[in-house]
Amino acid sequence: MEITSAEFKISNTRIDKCPQDGLPEYAFIGRSNVGKSSLINMLTRKPKLAMTSSTPGKTLLINHFLINKQWYLVDLPGYGYAKRGKKQQEKIQQIIEDYVLDREALTCLFVLVDSRHEPQKIDLEFIEWLGENGVPFAIIFTKADKLNITQQRENIANYLHKLEEQWEELPPYFLTSAEKQTGRNEVLDYIDSINKSL
Repeated sequence: MEITSAEFKISNTRIDKCPQDGLPEYAFIGRSNVGKSSLINMLTRKPKLAMTSSTPGKTLLINHFLINKQWYLVDLPGYGYAKRGKKQQEKIQQIIEDYVLDREALTCLFVLVDSRHEPQKIDLEFIEWLGENGVPFAIIFTKADKLNITQQRENIANYLHKLEEQWEELPPYFLTSAEKQTGRNEVLDYIDSINKSL
């Protein structure tokens, strides 16, 4: 699939204010600083579409981007940023839960995981929560350019092995690098295949 148009539509904190046109939505979520905005910009080939920041925890809203006038790419707040106050953390958690559990247009949730790290408890718990609630999701391993091929394979194998402790069937997964454009076609083709099956 080629992206011919990508435009910012709306930001808000409540799902009843999200677009009501019924188009499928593919949302991106992950821990703060996992490379979400960079990945969105890489997929759309628009370097400034999603605001990137060196400060973690900047995305505090649900951001909708209309792609090819046919589907939405949705940038969700990052979870687990420790420097936020407790109140703000609870608010962010509520925004995420409302969207993920109650947003009917949500077609697939992409959970971003930093490929450089060991499996993190917060990510594993989030993935388990998605499973318990029957939310369709896929995993995107980010920052692949920071590892050599052997490390990439090893880290992903470790991660999948950890998931197998809980999951009979593993979710789809992709390895990406915003720097090197790795995984772009695979992620977009996956979205395209879902769109065609709707």
